[in-house]
Amino acid sequence: MENKTARLTVLIDPVKKQAFESLCTSQDLTPSQVVRQLIRDYLKTHGVSYGKQATNSEPNE
Repeated sequence: MENKTARLTVLIDPVKKQAFESLCTSQDLTPSQVVRQLIRDYLKTHGVSYGKQATNSEPNE
């Protein structure tokens, strides 16, 4: 697991949120664990590598 964390705020329909939380509970997982895995899978699917330190190749606005 990563050493440092950052907060990601996601807005979601309350009905979907409840269904998601219920499914996570039934699988003995926290919503955060599932979201982190989804992000890792998404990055891998799109060939994006990441290391211990985030890099930003785009200029600051």
